[in-house]
Amino acid sequence: MYSYDEVMTFTVEEDVKFIRLAFCDQTGKQKNISIMPSELKRAFTEGISFDASAIAGFGDVVHSDLFLHPDPSTLSVLPWRPTNGRVVRMFCDIRYPDGRQFEKDGRYILKKAIAEAEQMGITCYFGAEFEFYLFQLDDNGNPTGETFDKAGYMDIAPEDKGENVRREICFNLLDMGISPESSHHEEGPGQNEIDFQYSEALSAADNAVTFKSVVQTIARRNGLYADFSPKPLMHESGNGLHINVSIKSKDGQDHFQAFMAGILAHAVEMTAFLNPVKESYKRLGEQKAPKYVTWSRENRSQLIRIPAVKSEKYRRIELRSPDPCTNPYIAYALIIYAGLDGIKRGLTPGEPNNANLYTADGDLTDSLISLPDTLEKAKKIASESEFIRQIFS
Repeated sequence: MYSYDEVMTFTVEEDVKFIRLAFCDQTGKQKNISIMPSELKRAFTEGISFDASAIAGFGDVVHSDLFLHPDPSTLSVLPWRPTNGRVVRMFCDIRYPDGRQFEKDGRYILKKAIAEAEQMGITCYFGAEFEFYLFQLDDNGNPTGETFDKAGYMDIAPEDKGENVRREICFNLLDMGISPESSHHEEGPGQNEIDFQYSEALSAADNAVTFKSVVQTIARRNGLYADFSPKPLMHESGNGLHINVSIKSKDGQDHFQAFMAGILAHAVEMTAFLNPVKESYKRLGEQKAPKYVTWSRENRSQLIRIPAVKSEKYRRIELRSPDPCTNPYIAYALIIYAGLDGIKRGLTPGEPNNANLYTADGDLTDSLISLPDTLEKAKKIASESEFIRQIFS
């Protein structure tokens, strides 16, 4: 967690030659501008301009200038770049030329959600479980449809060929200040999962964006392609992004159930943002991806699972519908706002559903609320949602 002065000192003492000013577009894809150390002071005092009209959804050519203002607390060395002439990265806030916050900046939207939670005495913590496939590259460096291995869930070498890649990813994450908790082969051939420690909402979202870039970079360095899309192979497990949420309250009250009830109440409205591409809806409803708005303890066929824990301090909500194509800043903000709404209204989640919803008959499932089954339906629901309109411009 660096300050402005420490960043300026660090660039000199550690031979930093390039500073990447990073931000995300509306889909959560990381973008950046590289500047030289001589421009760093200007970046902090005035910001560095970029053409917002070239970023989908950010603006048009009439008023196209926006400015990046680096957040010094996010300074991180890119460990795969040379040690002589280091490259560092900082996430940025996006502002108009007059200094106003750019309202479509996902990081700003999340900051507003965090501030509202703080006003209610609530602190939210997030942890992410990312799944991804590793595919072979052809002679031209393009992805093929051939997976890196044919291993299955938690297999080991030699069947699991990805263990050294995951090892290298974990070491690079550690070098960047992100602590992995576990890694293993997932159910699909060539499918992997790496989980990292939870943290407060903003750093957790920064870490999620960083994680994807590290995985994709290390995969390429090993002659592979890392695929985070929700359904890379039609007849195999999809890629999920299980989002774990825990909360702490300054007043000592237990708001866990009300917070969870808020997420359940707004799950359908949020789906267009948690599952933002057409392929997202080929994943939902099969192979441990939920279809219905239900909850239960330990049951992996539900939208929300409450994992078994030995200590109350690890009690958390596991939201199982999102996939890695979501924008983490937007996703975490929506979850916070939904949970806070549950607390404000004193909502209760109802009785848990302990059935296996993948094999349950229609007598049970016909009475349940379903998630949208296409992106078009999800977008229509979101566009008509008062809850969504209150959050986004």
